Amino acid sequence: MDGNGTDGRDPACGGLDATGPRAETGTGTGPPTGTGTGTGTEPGTAAGTAPGTGLDGDGCIVREGSLDRVGPEFAPAVDAARTRIAEVFGPDRLRSAYLYGSVPRGTAVPGTSDLDLLLALRGAPTPADRADAAALESGIDAAFPQVDGVGVLLFDTAVLLSELERYDLGWFTACLCTPLLGDDLAALLPRYRPTALLARETNGDLALALPGWRARAAAARTDTERRALSRGVSRRLVRSGLTLVMPRWGSWTSDLDASAEVFGRYYPARAAAMRLAAATARTPTADPAVLSALLDGLAPWLAAEYTAVHGPKAPRP
Repeated sequence: MDGNGTDGRDPACGGLDATGPRAETGTGTGPPTGTGTGTGTEPGTAAGTAPGTGLDGDGCIVREGSLDRVGPEFAPAVDAARTRIAEVFGPDRLRSAYLYGSVPRGTAVPGTSDLDLLLALRGAPTPADRADAAALESGIDAAFPQVDGVGVLLFDTAVLLSELERYDLGWFTACLCTPLLGDDLAALLPRYRPTALLARETNGDLALALPGWRARAAAARTDTERRALSRGVSRRLVRSGLTLVMPRWGSWTSDLDASAEVFGRYYPARAAAMRLAAATARTPTADPAVLSALLDGLAPWLAAEYTAVHGPKAPRP
């Protein structure tokens, strides 16, 4: 039973209630649910009162980014990405391209923020696709110093529209990604409410990430490696903390500090730890003590609590 008293189905907020094609989850990782810096949308009031600005008038999560919000410092990099993606992948391989993260939210900081892209391909990503994506990443990163790294996710469009990914990659595409090229797949997906089903399917696999994080921490030899790990871990933890309480709060935000504060309303004993995660997500650190606090303190507790409250995410092949 989810937070709306249903059998787990998330009612669409009007519009198309799509049933996309079934597909095996292909290559690529899941959505970077903790990505992004900056202010984003503001939190709403406590559960039971008016929703925050992360929702529309029907109580559905609004798409958080727009090309109109891209700052002037980042517009040349976005234009170059659009041109190079079209040239490299072409219409035979590419169906859609998206931006996500702080750049389309208009909160990116020159020299600090990265440029995040998602490409929906017409088939499963191949080694050639991955090589082209890697060249795209390095080329744009080298050409635009205002961008601190470029990341390109590759997915088969059938995976993004599949029933299995409806409340994970589908939601990510429809709500957290800004169209850059091609068809907008959001037209083939439902609109989304902040329900327990959405919480379970976005971050209900947090426990599976812990062994990999700890292995990376043990293998890290440079401050650069430790900062990268602290950034990824902390972003994921903050987003998971927000989605843990999202059905009770009844709203949505991508803002790191706001997410930590909303989480702290429901788990005051863990509020300080989540604020540390939010601060680390904004300013990554190589300090082993911070990594230990995240990996040995907050992360295992949060993973256990998430499973207890929402259950595990549906298994992927």
